[in-house]
Amino acid sequence: MNIETWWPKVTADSREWLLDHAGEPVEPSVRADILSVTTVADGSTWDGSGSEEGEFELTDRTVDWIEAVANGETPIF
Repeated sequence: MNIETWWPKVTADSREWLLDHAGEPVEPSVRADILSVTTVADGSTWDGSGSEEGEFELTDRTVDWIEAVANGETPIF
């Protein structure tokens, strides 16, 4: 599931955290919120993956999308 689908379904707090922390590993509560609105059990196809350090990170495409939104731009992907 891509960000265009799950973004409007997560809480405002999660969206705010993602806007403020684009490119950083996703904190557990935000990851849990994203997983709660997606149908992907392991999170591997919802625009993120685990890092070598055991943290959860969003893909570059997803970070670019979030940064566009944060800058008041219309994300085009």
